[in-house]
Amino acid sequence: MATNPKREMPPLLRLAVDIGPLVVFFGVFLLAPYSLDLQKLLAATVAFMLAMPAAMAISWWKTRHISPMLWISGVLVLVMGGLTLYFHNEAFIKMKPTFVYLLFAVILAYGLASKKPLLAQLLGTAYPGLSERGWRMLTVKWMVFFVVMAVLNEIVWRTMSTTFWTSYKLFGAIPLSLLFAVANIPMLMRNGLQIDDPAEDVPIPPED
Repeated sequence: MATNPKREMPPLLRLAVDIGPLVVFFGVFLLAPYSLDLQKLLAATVAFMLAMPAAMAISWWKTRHISPMLWISGVLVLVMGGLTLYFHNEAFIKMKPTFVYLLFAVILAYGLASKKPLLAQLLGTAYPGLSERGWRMLTVKWMVFFVVMAVLNEIVWRTMSTTFWTSYKLFGAIPLSLLFAVANIPMLMRNGLQIDDPAEDVPIPPED
């Protein structure tokens, strides 16, 4: 029996699925009626843990598909968020992006070593016409980017306030990911990428 092909998600809805949970996290932290940052963070973590499954459900509803990257992020949100709530320790949720980024980098490194094109599966995005050289270059670039982002997250959460780290997640990490993805478009076009409007197909990691 034939299986239903994966359906495409409108770009704006895809962006909402990718960063919506982070917007919820930031909004609850900002508006929570508590005086202590830890109390605000715990409330935001609860909202985060509810928003991630909702984003995954929307992805499945609209495309009958949940990307591996979204699965990884969702599972780690539940695990690290649960530890944060249980121990009342903000370090767990703050370290979650570090684990996510490093896990993504390890997956891509394995793909390079085994000559398996894991990048498209991880990002959940197709690159029609992209040459083998283009795939290799893009994989290396994303792998390095994820390692850099892991280091940045560690620096920010260990040296800055909880409020600053929360703001960095939305107004720092997400723009950096978008800029990095857009910056790769010229290289992709030189290596055979065939997309009418590549800007609409630029992938970004879901909330990390």
